Amino acid sequence: MPEFTTLEHENLNSVVYGALCDALMQGRFQPGDRLKIRDLAEQFGTSVTPIRDAILRLANDEAITFRSPRDIRIAGLSERRYLEIRAIRIRLEGLAAETAAQVATGAEIQALEQILRENEEAIEAGDRLKGTQLNQAFHFTLPKIAGLPVLTGILRRLWLQMGPHISGAYLAGGRAMIDHHYPVVEALKRHDPAAASMAIVDDILLGGKPILDRLERGDERPRRLA
Repeated sequence: MPEFTTLEHENLNSVVYGALCDALMQGRFQPGDRLKIRDLAEQFGTSVTPIRDAILRLANDEAITFRSPRDIRIAGLSERRYLEIRAIRIRLEGLAAETAAQVATGAEIQALEQILRENEEAIEAGDRLKGTQLNQAFHFTLPKIAGLPVLTGILRRLWLQMGPHISGAYLAGGRAMIDHHYPVVEALKRHDPAAASMAIVDDILLGGKPILDRLERGDERPRRLA
């Protein structure tokens, strides 16, 4: 019985941590947002313990800034750090796109096209959250198609830091946030690895320009959640 209780506790911690990771990657939080442990515990219907454990793990992932139990915030991002993460993403996501182009099936390409259609609708509706979620889904479908689970795990840590910043710039970025996804899909249809890699690099560089612009202007200001 003690072993079962411990296992249950570990599973709950993993579920809460995974849910908060998804929220960060999908843009449910923005830079500077304050996290309240008790409020999150109420939202998840748990005690504060698994929330606190998840917060500590996210601090270790450098996705949040833990100044004190009463001052926990979504981490900011310096221009220098953004450029470093961008350079790593170019290499890793380029590899994912290149590999996906070699093995993508018709059904997998159709799934990417469906994501694009829904993302178009989100942009038209001005739905920042939905658009950010779909953008993340598109990028993570590529290593899934490629069959690269280790790469996916590495990208998750990078996107924990990037998700809030992509979300913050999403609506201002407009079509730049999605236009470069189309050449990726076309390259997969042709099974052209080099073109797929180049297209995802263009997306990261050109689609990410609104994020870099915000960092250069210092537009990101801490916000307090209601």
